[in-house]
Amino acid sequence: MGNAVIQFTLEAARVNCGYTLAEAAEKFGIHKDTLWNYERDSTNVPRTFMLKTGEIYGIQGKHIFFGIKSEFFRIKETES
Repeated sequence: MGNAVIQFTLEAARVNCGYTLAEAAEKFGIHKDTLWNYERDSTNVPRTFMLKTGEIYGIQGKHIFFGIKSEFFRIKETES
């Protein structure tokens, strides 16, 4: 596992910071429904959003999984 990068879903990153959906959405300057959608599928989020995640959640971007949430869990399951 030497070079493995631990990743979090967007939802996990938000929850770990103690933010509600509405609180985090306000920090990003987007509607909470938009953030909810991003948390389920962040495949095509704007680059500005990706850059802000590290600033708002305090996690480097490489540690946040950008893609379809169910795919994240499928990948994690195959790794174990």
